[in-house]
Amino acid sequence: MFGLTFEKLLLIGVIAAFLIGPDKLPHYAQQLGKLVRNMRDYANGAKDRVRDEMGPEFDDVDWQKLDPRQYDPRRIIRDALTDEPEAAPAAPSPNPNSAYLQHRAKQQALATGELPPFDNEAT
Repeated sequence: MFGLTFEKLLLIGVIAAFLIGPDKLPHYAQQLGKLVRNMRDYANGAKDRVRDEMGPEFDDVDWQKLDPRQYDPRRIIRDALTDEPEAAPAAPSPNPNSAYLQHRAKQQALATGELPPFDNEAT
Protein backbone atom coordinates (compact mmCIF):
# COMPACT_ATOMS: atom_id res chain seq x y z
CA MET A 1 0.00 0.00 0.00
CA PHE A 2 1.78 3.14 -1.26
CA GLY A 3 5.14 1.44 -0.66
CA LEU A 4 4.67 1.45 3.12
CA THR A 5 6.18 -1.56 4.82
CA PHE A 6 5.56 -2.68 8.39
CA GLU A 7 8.84 -1.12 9.51
CA LYS A 8 7.96 2.26 8.01
CA LEU A 9 4.49 2.21 9.60
CA LEU A 10 6.03 1.31 12.95
CA LEU A 11 8.50 4.19 12.66
CA ILE A 12 5.69 6.61 11.78
CA GLY A 13 3.73 5.34 14.79
CA VAL A 14 6.68 5.87 17.16
CA ILE A 15 7.29 9.39 15.83
CA ALA A 16 3.58 10.17 16.14
CA ALA A 17 3.58 8.90 19.74
CA PHE A 18 6.43 11.25 20.61
CA LEU A 19 4.94 14.25 18.81
CA ILE A 20 1.37 13.83 20.03
CA GLY A 21 2.23 12.68 23.50
CA PRO A 22 0.86 9.87 25.63
CA ASP A 23 -2.07 11.89 26.97
CA LYS A 24 -3.60 12.75 23.53
CA LEU A 25 -2.60 9.55 21.70
CA PRO A 26 -5.67 7.45 22.71
CA HIS A 27 -8.01 10.24 21.54
CA TYR A 28 -6.32 10.49 18.13
CA ALA A 29 -6.20 6.69 17.78
CA GLN A 30 -9.94 6.60 18.44
CA GLN A 31 -10.54 9.30 15.81
CA LEU A 32 -8.40 7.39 13.30
CA GLY A 33 -10.43 4.23 13.99
CA LYS A 34 -13.68 6.15 13.40
CA LEU A 35 -12.31 7.60 10.16
CA VAL A 36 -11.32 4.15 8.86
CA ARG A 37 -14.74 2.71 9.79
CA ASN A 38 -16.54 5.63 8.10
CA MET A 39 -14.50 5.27 4.92
CA ARG A 40 -15.20 1.53 4.83
CA ASP A 41 -18.93 2.18 5.36
CA TYR A 42 -18.94 4.78 2.54
CA ALA A 43 -17.25 2.35 0.16
CA ASN A 44 -19.63 -0.48 1.07
CA GLY A 45 -22.60 1.88 0.78
CA ALA A 46 -21.49 2.98 -2.69
CA LYS A 47 -21.06 -0.64 -3.76
CA ASP A 48 -24.50 -1.55 -2.40
CA ARG A 49 -26.06 1.45 -4.14
CA VAL A 50 -24.52 0.49 -7.48
CA ARG A 51 -25.71 -3.09 -6.97
CA ASP A 52 -29.25 -1.83 -6.20
CA GLU A 53 -29.35 0.47 -9.21
CA MET A 54 -27.93 -2.07 -11.66
CA GLY A 55 -30.07 -4.90 -10.37
CA PRO A 56 -29.17 -8.51 -11.13
CA GLU A 57 -26.84 -7.46 -13.98
CA PHE A 58 -24.25 -6.30 -11.41
CA ASP A 59 -23.03 -9.84 -10.82
CA ASP A 60 -22.90 -10.55 -14.57
CA VAL A 61 -20.47 -7.69 -15.33
CA ASP A 62 -16.89 -8.75 -16.10
CA TRP A 63 -15.06 -6.08 -14.08
CA GLN A 64 -11.62 -7.23 -15.29
CA LYS A 65 -12.64 -6.43 -18.86
CA LEU A 66 -13.43 -2.84 -17.84
CA ASP A 67 -10.07 -2.26 -16.14
CA PRO A 68 -8.47 0.78 -17.87
CA ARG A 69 -4.95 -0.46 -17.11
CA GLN A 70 -5.29 -3.27 -19.67
CA TYR A 71 -5.78 -0.98 -22.67
CA ASP A 72 -2.95 -0.22 -25.07
CA PRO A 73 -3.09 3.45 -26.18
CA ARG A 74 -1.58 2.57 -29.55
CA ARG A 75 -4.37 0.08 -30.24
CA ILE A 76 -7.05 2.57 -29.16
CA ILE A 77 -5.66 5.23 -31.51
CA ARG A 78 -5.29 2.74 -34.35
CA ASP A 79 -8.89 1.60 -33.90
CA ALA A 80 -10.09 5.20 -33.84
CA LEU A 81 -8.22 6.10 -37.02
CA THR A 82 -9.27 3.09 -39.03
CA ASP A 83 -12.84 2.16 -39.88
CA GLU A 84 -12.52 -1.52 -39.05
CA PRO A 85 -10.39 -2.75 -36.12
CA GLU A 86 -7.35 -4.74 -37.14
CA ALA A 87 -5.88 -7.76 -35.43
CA ALA A 88 -2.96 -6.99 -33.15
CA PRO A 89 0.33 -7.05 -35.09
CA ALA A 90 2.70 -9.91 -34.37
CA ALA A 91 5.71 -7.59 -34.20
CA PRO A 92 5.83 -3.88 -33.41
CA SER A 93 5.70 -1.63 -36.43
CA PRO A 94 9.05 -0.02 -37.31
CA ASN A 95 7.27 3.25 -38.10
CA PRO A 96 5.25 4.61 -35.15
CA ASN A 97 3.16 6.75 -37.53
CA SER A 98 2.18 3.86 -39.82
CA ALA A 99 -1.49 3.81 -38.70
CA TYR A 100 -1.75 7.55 -39.35
CA LEU A 101 -0.07 7.20 -42.74
CA GLN A 102 -2.42 4.38 -43.72
CA HIS A 103 -5.40 6.53 -42.74
CA ARG A 104 -4.05 9.47 -44.77
CA ALA A 105 -3.53 7.22 -47.81
CA LYS A 106 -7.24 6.31 -47.79
CA GLN A 107 -8.32 9.97 -48.04
CA GLN A 108 -9.12 11.53 -51.40
CA ALA A 109 -6.91 14.33 -52.69
CA LEU A 110 -8.56 17.63 -53.67
CA ALA A 111 -8.93 18.40 -57.33
CA THR A 112 -7.11 21.44 -58.74
CA GLY A 113 -8.92 24.59 -57.65
CA GLU A 114 -11.24 22.70 -55.26
CA LEU A 115 -11.67 24.21 -51.79
CA PRO A 116 -11.37 22.03 -48.71
CA PRO A 117 -14.57 21.37 -46.73
CA PHE A 118 -15.47 24.13 -44.29
CA ASP A 119 -17.81 24.03 -41.30
CA ASN A 120 -19.43 27.37 -40.44
CA GLU A 121 -20.33 26.20 -36.94
CA ALA A 122 -16.80 25.11 -36.03
CA THR A 123 -14.80 27.37 -33.79
